[in-house]
Amino acid sequence: MKYTATKMAEKLNISRSYLYYLKDSGVVETEVNAKGQIMWTEEVYQRLLEYIAKNHTKEERKVEPMYKTTKINNRRYLGNKYKLLPFITRVVNEECSSINTVADIFAGTGAVASAFTDKKIITNDIMYSNYICHVAWFSSEYYSEEKVADLIMFYNEIEIEEDNYMSENFADTYFSLTDCRKIGFIRQDIEDRYREGYINTRERAMLITSLLYAMDKIANTCGHYDAYRQGVEFEKHLELSVPQPENNLNENNTCYNMDTNELVKNIEADLVYIDPPYNSRQYCDLYHLLENIARWDKPEVFGVAKKMDRTALKSDYCTKKATAAFEQLVDSIRAKYILLSYNNMAGKGNDRSNAKISDNDIMRILQKKGRVKVFSEDYKAFSAGKSDIKGNLERLFLCICEDTEKEIIPSALNYTGGKYKLLPQILPLFPEDADKVVDLFCGGCNVGINVKCNKVQFNDSNEYLVGLLNVLRKLSKKEVFSWIFETICKYNLSLVSQMGYEYYGCESSKGLGSYNKYGFNKLRKDFNRKKEKDDEYFLMLYLLIVYSFNNQLRFNRKGEFNLPVGKRDFNCKMQKKLGDFIDRIKSGDYGFTNEDFRTVNMDDFTDKSFFYVDPPYLITCATYNEQDGWTEQDENDLLSYLERLNKKGIRFALSNVIESKGKKNKILEDWIQKQSFRAIPLDYNYSNSNYHTKQRDSITKEVLVINY
Repeated sequence: MKYTATKMAEKLNISRSYLYYLKDSGVVETEVNAKGQIMWTEEVYQRLLEYIAKNHTKEERKVEPMYKTTKINNRRYLGNKYKLLPFITRVVNEECSSINTVADIFAGTGAVASAFTDKKIITNDIMYSNYICHVAWFSSEYYSEEKVADLIMFYNEIEIEEDNYMSENFADTYFSLTDCRKIGFIRQDIEDRYREGYINTRERAMLITSLLYAMDKIANTCGHYDAYRQGVEFEKHLELSVPQPENNLNENNTCYNMDTNELVKNIEADLVYIDPPYNSRQYCDLYHLLENIARWDKPEVFGVAKKMDRTALKSDYCTKKATAAFEQLVDSIRAKYILLSYNNMAGKGNDRSNAKISDNDIMRILQKKGRVKVFSEDYKAFSAGKSDIKGNLERLFLCICEDTEKEIIPSALNYTGGKYKLLPQILPLFPEDADKVVDLFCGGCNVGINVKCNKVQFNDSNEYLVGLLNVLRKLSKKEVFSWIFETICKYNLSLVSQMGYEYYGCESSKGLGSYNKYGFNKLRKDFNRKKEKDDEYFLMLYLLIVYSFNNQLRFNRKGEFNLPVGKRDFNCKMQKKLGDFIDRIKSGDYGFTNEDFRTVNMDDFTDKSFFYVDPPYLITCATYNEQDGWTEQDENDLLSYLERLNKKGIRFALSNVIESKGKKNKILEDWIQKQSFRAIPLDYNYSNSNYHTKQRDSITKEVLVINY
């Protein structure tokens, strides 16, 4: 019988730290399996049991772990704001209100983002070596600390004599030959284990982060990799530590690795923090080696400093284009607040140190977005020893944006009863100061994604709908679109946006149903046969919705998607709706739950919260309300639920109809009068949604019922 470290520690009733202490003290010998995991045998167990009883008291078992740990700030990085965090957080806490989402768009090491782990965090950096560390520190994906720790101990103990990419190119430059061999082996081993499925994305990121941090501690440099010191003895050697991320990270945290000016066109946040390069020093030049190891593409390197081609990583913020790039960036930001870090080095150092954007330009550009306040703090500037720079200030420019209205976007789903066309009427009636919003019957999410508050709980009892929404939130936009286009090709479905109607022998007026029928039926058949409800299952569902009649979501009693083929395909309009929707749900602090409304707990909400309630309508017939989907009992239960919200002081708005096509909702009408809530008439009806009904011109009286 063989055990992992955790199992062995449990069996002995000791800590893993103490277990590793005994191993490293030479009390017992352990085995390492093919995956590099330390294993403990039954024989070792018996030996340790006897040894512990004879030699160690309970106090002696409280030793520190024999492997080291590391935190996010344990890295040298030019412009790192870790020491300025008290200054930054003080300004945010005192000057900014209702902050649920924070975007750190030039994140570097992620130090500033680490100060806001109680929020939803968006990080970005064009350097992959920074991005992969962000995944380690901020992703909410589960990881096995035991697995990571065991692999790190294995890496620390192993000796490598074979050459590899690292030793062949960098031996006795930034690192010794011995350490280069070890670095190259470790990096390749991490990649191999990831491809084999032994470690997941987060565990891969943590191991790479551990390696990068370990390299940085022993590098033969003066702080970065623009050059190495020649003729030195390598006294320090590689020792990896186990990264220690914060616990209870927000499940919606998102990490990007792209050009910042492109990113801001696709995200929204309450607070956007900007910390661009200040001067001509390109970060890809200073940290090229760490970038090389993180990417592990094994490119050709050249010059004394052994740099790779970095053309794609060059930043306009280090050139004469900085002001224009900054103006374009700020103009594209959608946020309540913009917080810019920029020091006062305009002309104090040498030419390389001088700031690229003048204070006048900073104020001019920010003031186009709103009111600007400036805060300052003393700091010690980086100097290579040639400049005597005094009187330096790190400044924070806080812009309180004036135009903070969200762009109203439609859902990616054409969900029956969706409120997109009603949004101009109902959104102005919602509270302005809500700290949390619940979209209790979210449907296609038209309302929840367009409310001012960025912290929204979307709930719906339809498991297929919620499963699809979760997949669209989880996967990247690139992954979703790549899968869709590949699957359209696989099932030979039309794509008029690329080929036009004539290519498929169809006319716009008649639609594409005749061409798509065979491929659609094959896709539907494969979907209904699929047993595992994985990511592909829900992407297949989305594609069926796109190519189905009226783009609806409908299942029969057997749980089979049963709509026939429709007239349209994944056209430009559908593509834009999907892209905008994915960007929006990745930007907000949005959660998706699949519950009956009666079980949605209201205890976590206060008088600052807001519930939007758009249930199936008792007196109408729609896809979501077929097969007796909403009864008088449901109606009464919902109204009782709203009464409880009201007693707790929680604000709500209820969308419903009092009269439709000759029918009256007497239950609702009497309840409104009894409770003395406001019923605001809305100027719209849903005749287009009720395609089974011939009385399309009958009166529909829709109202918004509010308790505030």
